[in-house]
Amino acid sequence: MTDRHRVGIVMGSDSDLPVMREAAKTLEQFGVGFEVAVLSAHRTPDDAVEYARTAAGRGIGVIIAGAGGAAHLPGVLAAYTTVPVIGVPLDAGKGLGGVDALYSIVQMPPGVPVAAVGINGARNAALLAVAILSLCDQHLREALRDFRHAQAASVRAKAERLTAEGLPAYVPGGGAGNAPGGNRRSR
Repeated sequence: MTDRHRVGIVMGSDSDLPVMREAAKTLEQFGVGFEVAVLSAHRTPDDAVEYARTAAGRGIGVIIAGAGGAAHLPGVLAAYTTVPVIGVPLDAGKGLGGVDALYSIVQMPPGVPVAAVGINGARNAALLAVAILSLCDQHLREALRDFRHAQAASVRAKAERLTAEGLPAYVPGGGAGNAPGGNRRSR
């Protein structure tokens, strides 16, 4: 991790750490410095506002905010800063699977945008933060390009192995009927 914190990872509760830790791991992979904070839009609103108001002055270029349930934290932070905010809707275990948080985050009012990733998508939030920061950082842009090339190579290698070995050897005990989606073909 670099000495300079460029991303703020914020969550409403420490119970969100198992998901939000994936953002930290991904940022570390790219050498992007970050800070982590637990702030609540409802229980510590003054702290959340102060965090957002001072983020840019501390060198934060992107905020990743994880929230479940009503998921107000990303929107509150976005209301008090011009730093891009990426909302990570979290499954709060209340029987809705995180869809409540997803809807809350993507339905910000006009003028206060919050980017949103999938439910529990902290890793993608970090990759989006890297992409945003890479607009002004050639090294990050190259690292992100290399990461995506490596992903593509991995998928191609798996496709080649599947073709060479066939499904039963590739997935022991597997046939097309055992996989989710049945007999769908790769595109």
